[in-house]
Parts: sequence; structure tokens; C-alpha cells
Amino acid sequence: MTEGGGRVRRGRTQRVAVTGAGQPLGASLAARLREHPAAPAVVEIDAISARLADELAGVDTVAHLAVDRSTDAPVEARRATNIAGTTLLLDAMRTAGVRRVVLLTSAMVYGAAATNEVPLDEDSALAAAPSDGLVGDWLAVERLAAARQAVSGGSLEVVSVRPASLIGPVTDPLLPGLFEAVRLLALREGRCLWQFCHHDDLLDALVAAVTGTVSGAVTVGSDGWLERERVEALAGMRSVVLPASVAFATAERLHRIGALSGPASDLLYLQHPWVVGSQRLRATGWEPRWSNEAALEDHLHRVADRVGRGFVIDRRYATRAAAGAGATLAVIGSLALARARIRRR
Repeated sequence: MTEGGGRVRRGRTQRVAVTGAGQPLGASLAARLREHPAAPAVVEIDAISARLADELAGVDTVAHLAVDRSTDAPVEARRATNIAGTTLLLDAMRTAGVRRVVLLTSAMVYGAAATNEVPLDEDSALAAAPSDGLVGDWLAVERLAAARQAVSGGSLEVVSVRPASLIGPVTDPLLPGLFEAVRLLALREGRCLWQFCHHDDLLDALVAAVTGTVSGAVTVGSDGWLERERVEALAGMRSVVLPASVAFATAERLHRIGALSGPASDLLYLQHPWVVGSQRLRATGWEPRWSNEAALEDHLHRVADRVGRGFVIDRRYATRAAAGAGATLAVIGSLALARARIRRR
């Protein structure tokens, strides 16, 4: 046991620290690493603390999973975990002499645009718009790490793992959360291509990143994509199709009054493609275990008891946001998900 609660497996040369080891994803990665043929010594760190540099003593690589992927927490608290926490980690790594970090962000950092290649190359520009939403967090983390790498003179190696919409035991709240509504949301202008990354495939990618099988920017997702009609058929749901201008204007109002946790720019990911190709993983012989269809069916099974909850929005917010737009507000309100539900309890 290290100071601060880090648990170490001794007797091997390489030492890997996993932050967020007390959370489901971090615990799963630590277990996978121990089962790896070239298993490293694993230091489990539950949370970022003032003693982090001590816990990282002798560590070669850090897999940073002490992040908040939800939209439940207030912006300040979430950013304190995602951005300030990453800053503290990089500071502690420098003090402890750790030279390699694996960061988990999202393929959303590439942005969603009509001009995007399908699939996107991993070295494509990070074109997401800065915001106070979750995508803004990932973009800030990526830029922070790149800046630290630049000033290190190349001594710091950063591996950024960028999954498509994550589903499974750990799930992203943005697009996957729409399946908790009574209906899906679709925008009239544009073409949304649905791609998922199952928890199992993400763990495979993280192991490859930690063990040095892949480096640089690494995307991960199921093969190809699903069109809206196929998603509707699999989910047994119909879409409410709205003009993009109406959807964005309503989302902006809801975000301004605090009814919608994410900024209106999140809707771009429902309007334009941001499919990734997992090129670097595939070059190693990796293939996803889950198809988009199977991953979605697994997700639907997991959220079956929550369908309909995301469709509701507090009436006082709807009244303040836009008169006469009840149906639109209800659909856009599904993006608020757990935060809106928690506020009503």
C-alpha cells in the first residue's frame, strides 16, 4: 500500500498508475492490466490529492481516468475534476519524473461538421468549439497536455484516447442519453451518423495505450456507423425532426437559464458526422469486439427502466425559455438528463 491509498503489485519492472481506480472504468482497467501477458506493477490511485507526487514515485506511465464524464455536477465542480485535476496530475508527474501519460477524452474534440471526412483521420485538427460543456472540458484537457508536452522539449509523451459515444457499463451522457427519452431528436438540416464505442473496446484501447502498443492520438469505435432510420428501427423509437435553427435557438435559451446543462453547440453532434476510424489501433491488428448494432442493443437493455425520464423538463423552465414551444422544449430538454431530474427531486 502506498501513501494516499495507492495499491501496488510488486515484482515487475514497469510501473503503471491508474487514477480513478475507485471508479468502474479505472477499476476495470487495473484488472485488465494485471491480466496482460506483460503485466506491469499497477498503482491504483482513487483520486487526485496533494500527495500525488509521492504516489507516483517510480511510476513509468499514468493512465488518467479520474475524470467526470457526466453532466450532473455543476460546471465548476466538473471542471475542477477534469481540467484542474489534470493540471495537478501533470504537475505531480513532473515532480515525480513520470514521462508518459494516457489521457481519456472523446472523439468529440474533432468537432462535428458537414465537411468532416468519414471516417476522420486521427491526426485531424481538433475543431470542436470551446465551451463550458463536457466537450469543452475534453478540448481544454487536450490543449493543456499538448502545451505541457511542447514545453517539456519532447520528454513528456502524451497518448490521447478518443472514443466515439461510449456505452456499456460506463456511458457518455450526450448522444446515448437520448435513448432515455420517449422520442429521439433529429435535426432537419445535416446528416447525423451514429457510431458507438463499447466499454469493452475502450478498455482494449486503453491497455494498448498504456503498454505502448499505440501512441499519439488514438481513436476507438465500432466499425462504420448507423443511419438514423436504422437507429430508430433498433430502438423501436421515432424521431422528432426539427429545423436546426429552432433546435439551436431553444437549446441556447434553456442553457442560459440553467435548464440544459450542455451548451447549444452540443447539438452539432446530432447534425453532422464525426465518425472515427481507429486507424492506429487497427494497424496493430486490433478489431472491435462490438458492432454498432450490438453495442446499441446492449445500451438499450441497460436503460430500459429509464426510458421516458429524459423527456421531461421542469415547466417553469419551459415557460421562461420560449412561449409556445412546448414540444421542442421537451425534446431538447431530454439532453439535460440526470441533472434536470436531480433538480426536481
